[in-house]
Amino acid sequence: MLDTSVSRRRFTRWLAASPLALSWAGGSWADNVATSRAFTSAEAAPLPEIPSPAPENSVPMGSAAQFPEVKLDFAIAVGTFEPTWSSIERNYPGPPEWLREAKFGIWVHFGPQSAGQSGDWYARNLYKPGHIAYQNHLKNFGHPSEVGYKEVLRDWNPTKLDPATLTKIYHDAGARFLIVQGVHHDNFDLWDSKYHPWNSMRIGPKRDLIAEWAKAAKTAGMRYGVTFHHEYTWYWWQTAFGADRAGSKAGVPYDGHLRLADGKGKWWEGLDPRLLYGIDLREYQGMTHAANTDWDVPAPGIFSRHLDYAHWYATQWGMRMIDVIDHYDPDFIYTDGTDRQPFSGSGTGTGYKADALQRVMAHYYNRSLERRGKVDTFSIIKFRPRTNGTVNTEENGVPRDIKADQPWIAEAPVGDWFYSPGFTYDSGMMIRYVIEAVARDGNAALSIALLPDGSLDDGSVRMLREVGDWMRVNSSAIYGSRAWKVPGEGEIVAGQLKQLPGGKLDKIHAAFTFGPRDFRFVKGSDGAVYAFALAVPDPGATLKIRSLGFDAKLLDSRVTEVTMLGHGGKLHWRQKAGSLEIVYPRDVTARTAVVFRVASSPRERQ
Repeated sequence: MLDTSVSRRRFTRWLAASPLALSWAGGSWADNVATSRAFTSAEAAPLPEIPSPAPENSVPMGSAAQFPEVKLDFAIAVGTFEPTWSSIERNYPGPPEWLREAKFGIWVHFGPQSAGQSGDWYARNLYKPGHIAYQNHLKNFGHPSEVGYKEVLRDWNPTKLDPATLTKIYHDAGARFLIVQGVHHDNFDLWDSKYHPWNSMRIGPKRDLIAEWAKAAKTAGMRYGVTFHHEYTWYWWQTAFGADRAGSKAGVPYDGHLRLADGKGKWWEGLDPRLLYGIDLREYQGMTHAANTDWDVPAPGIFSRHLDYAHWYATQWGMRMIDVIDHYDPDFIYTDGTDRQPFSGSGTGTGYKADALQRVMAHYYNRSLERRGKVDTFSIIKFRPRTNGTVNTEENGVPRDIKADQPWIAEAPVGDWFYSPGFTYDSGMMIRYVIEAVARDGNAALSIALLPDGSLDDGSVRMLREVGDWMRVNSSAIYGSRAWKVPGEGEIVAGQLKQLPGGKLDKIHAAFTFGPRDFRFVKGSDGAVYAFALAVPDPGATLKIRSLGFDAKLLDSRVTEVTMLGHGGKLHWRQKAGSLEIVYPRDVTARTAVVFRVASSPRERQ
């Protein structure tokens, strides 16, 4: 059933034209959802009246500190979870065990921005003269005053995208969960969206990509989650409202200024560009500057002249997520931002303050209880402090030390989040990234960019095959593991343990070297300690692991057995005061890293 405790007046104001309004009239949720799928997304709540723009950079942001958090009223499932942080924290049973067991996943960061072959944020950067994305767009599509991102959406058709085949490749590489992009900052829903007309069933490929990935993951026995990056879409697009400042097109507006009526007789007739690009918010001080930087967000505050629009957008943000939750039953959801929650009034949540996230999470966990009989799902809320019910991420790196206060996933792309030519494909950097994460009690998800047609290039396929070869030998040290007492030992650089550099995985990571003293540790699901040698030793070399010596006092008892994963022979080893010494066999061929299983009591013997 649905929570109908909100007032009819506000519900009618914001959702009367939405398919969710069907549920107000009564009947079962399943019946009403089935009916709503027949409606078109054009029936979602219409845009409120938008005030005429004020001069650029003339309006100060309203005070976020003085603006109370708005309690939204879109319908959610009734159940144990109320749309408050206190209720979510009190009732959430803790992170599911499957996440610790899975450990390694693939990030499917794919959508129409891949068509630009310009890396991440192509959709916004194509409106920045001088940017590589702008140059590539001119060459491949045309000038953005005539051929904008909406035309990229129209023409994008990844004919070689085969989620079933790709999921098998990912599973063979050792991945046990998928993170699948649902909507990026470009505001294009990659599913049969009922609350947003700019979606992949209506435009472009005419395919429900989330449905395809969900089916592929479930067939392969893998968990999967869906990501939502539209938290700051409503101001991310401000470059689309500009124009060239020089040249033959100087002063000619880009296509962000277009309205519904402008589409009459054109291919996009009936589609309102404002539902894709949002509205012109450049009147707010600092907005234009932030939009034309590589990443900066506007200053904290409230879009005080656009409160009706902000309310509408926060409502639609949540409804689109509920649409995915109800129709694809993901194992987790993911929001992308830099503050404690979307619509927080600061960071990427600037512009408005509302409880949209709490409502979505309460709905999600109540749905999980209904469908699964338990809550074995979670919500990734990037940068949120430790909160029961949420999982965090570490983007483009891993912490220096063990981080066991909350579950987290280290995430990084190979090359960039969207495809561009010239990436470095190296299985070693992928494997070491995973090792660095699990040694600190994390999980790892890596993105391997798909080509615009939805396929993997040869370098990616080879790299994933090599990762799979390594995982088949060493996976018992990965799946189900947890941090040991220290993450590792080895060379000290600037007072810190040498570790793989942060950033998107590229040439510097492929070329990065470790030495014979560099080890990482985990405690396996069998209770043994696993020691990763981050450099393959020379045949016959004697390795000395100081953390496993008597003097380190880190082991609870004496070492009783040492074996090497993938090697059936007996090892020569000796535990001494200063270290555990292991003689590396001469008859072994290994790549990237080798793993030793160290048992320190009879009960840990296999």
